[in-house]
Amino acid sequence: MKPSPSRKASAKVPARPPLLLNFDDNRLLGQLFGEHDRHLARIEKEFGVIVSSRGNRVSVAGSAAAQQATKHVLTNLYEQARRGLDVGDAAVSSAIRMAERGAPHAHGAGKAMDEGWSADDVVIQTRGRKPILPRSPNQAEYIRELRAKELVFGLGPAGTGKTFLAVAVGVSMLLEGRVERIILSRPAVEAGERLGFLPGDLREKVDPYMRPLYDALYHTLPADRVARSLESGDIEIAPLAFMRGRTLSDSYIILDEAQNTTTAQMKMALTRMGENSRMVVTGDLSQIDLPKGVKSGLKEAVHVLHAMDGVGFMTFGQADVLRHPLVTCIVKAYETKEAESGSDDRS
Repeated sequence: MKPSPSRKASAKVPARPPLLLNFDDNRLLGQLFGEHDRHLARIEKEFGVIVSSRGNRVSVAGSAAAQQATKHVLTNLYEQARRGLDVGDAAVSSAIRMAERGAPHAHGAGKAMDEGWSADDVVIQTRGRKPILPRSPNQAEYIRELRAKELVFGLGPAGTGKTFLAVAVGVSMLLEGRVERIILSRPAVEAGERLGFLPGDLREKVDPYMRPLYDALYHTLPADRVARSLESGDIEIAPLAFMRGRTLSDSYIILDEAQNTTTAQMKMALTRMGENSRMVVTGDLSQIDLPKGVKSGLKEAVHVLHAMDGVGFMTFGQADVLRHPLVTCIVKAYETKEAESGSDDRS
């Protein structure tokens, strides 16, 4: 593969020796490069490099930093292809994000960058169609925290994968026999849990508020296995109010939307942990729906437990929100327009 004139002309390449990469199986390079080399074109545009290939050897021309970033993207995408995973636009976006934000000092991301974000310790094996891989350095570190610690707080905005990955790790531990059941809970109605006012039986009342948890389950397990597990109690989905008075042993417990718990509710939930249990608490402290004057149990728990040994914390930011590439471009376009409008308003 040789770079097309349009791609070659668009890249500004410093005069330095090209970086040479060798891939063992050149049959996988078609997936790596994408249809009509569209993955390469995107990588070149992102990093200002020129990529060319001969046989199983790939040459990357550009600045030293751009060469290393491109190396990480290509080697990680190649590893996905080698594992039989789909190397599509989402995978390329994730690889670019990992390369751009994978500085060694950032939350252990150096390990993820050196080993690839498909390193075994961050790959989640479930009964879903494909293994689950992190899509950002913070996600990779979050998975490590979930596997290493008995209590983990996942904090940040929607779309960062904090709940989905918690469910996926829980399912993998259930399948491995490390826990006997998964318990998924969240405040049922924002600050209130007033289920009695809703029509239907308990399942019909609870399901709309638990839908994100169901979605994660169906992504990691076949639908019939989810149904059987719910029926047998291997997986339990319940509003937070139903946790009171229980001791949950040999369990993997997820408390989702925890920013909408009160202090008393959070203390109650945290003290449900029994022998050989793990708990993950997720929430977005910028989206607290409690009545004015009521303190968020999640916010207080973070303050009280932040220095406690054995407790893990992972804070995601807006940069970790996973979007379709086109959505990212739309957001940037609106941000640019808003900045221009603000400038016009001041003139």
